[in-house]
Amino acid sequence: MALHRLTSITIGVPNVAETAAYYTEFGLSPNGETTFTTVDGGEQLRLTHSPTRRLVELGIGAEDPDDLHRIASHLVRLGAAHRIADGRLTAKDPGTGVTVTITPSPRISREAKPAPLYNGPGRTERPDTRAPGVLRETPVSPRKLGHVVLGSIDQEASQRFFTEGLGFKSSDEVPGVAAFLRCSTDHHNVLIQPAPVPYLHHTSWEVEDVDEIGRGAHRMLLGHPERHVWGLGRHHIGSNFFWYLKDPAGNFSEYYSDLDCIVNDAIWKPEVFTDLRALYNWGPPVPPSFIEPEDLAALMTGAHSS
Repeated sequence: MALHRLTSITIGVPNVAETAAYYTEFGLSPNGETTFTTVDGGEQLRLTHSPTRRLVELGIGAEDPDDLHRIASHLVRLGAAHRIADGRLTAKDPGTGVTVTITPSPRISREAKPAPLYNGPGRTERPDTRAPGVLRETPVSPRKLGHVVLGSIDQEASQRFFTEGLGFKSSDEVPGVAAFLRCSTDHHNVLIQPAPVPYLHHTSWEVEDVDEIGRGAHRMLLGHPERHVWGLGRHHIGSNFFWYLKDPAGNFSEYYSDLDCIVNDAIWKPEVFTDLRALYNWGPPVPPSFIEPEDLAALMTGAHSS
């Protein structure tokens, strides 16, 4: 696969300083006042001022410069405007309004770690010691940006832009509701859903395991119960554990772990889902605000007045 990961995102918000403080507390490392890094992915978040919250730019990593010209030829066939300059390709998805920038980038490399030891019925894999998850004291630090979820005013056009134009692959689909697309071995890196106005639904950040999800969310909610959106739970599509919080601009941010990995495209068979398994396998009921964010009407008004 020529594309291999999300490199960065730029989020526009009306309250930059307040939102920056939130993502610092979320566990991203500040690199200046408005840019943030993850443990493995480097600089992956930039905040900029915008009258309404939105995803301004999505960065994607490619293997080498030749990939840019190959992708450009696909965009030409799709009739999508694009530009190659300064070693990068830029194109804009008309459905989501997001500018996509593709740049030759190094892959994320990680040291293999031993699997955590869990005791269970008939097996004692961790004798005479407490679970490492309850002994951790360091703050939770996301390892990388995993995926973004975008509302599109033309879901089919956005799906074609990412698949036929950029080269993403389809992992699973809920017809008329969500398309799970990947540019890496992760189950999904971009999810497109239909919406009355283009907007950013959520960003998702990988942490070590479900203990880190719980620890991170617990710390974020101390003194700030209004940040809670949905969790703890486990999705069916993608299989990942999740907990969603809300930043001061209204964007949802997700801690996740244990996402499905698609290493062999010939083995993975995309499925079409039509029931609630598309949302979660277990966890609290889905809050209405997750399906339709509370500021959606305001975003629509802002879009119409801009």
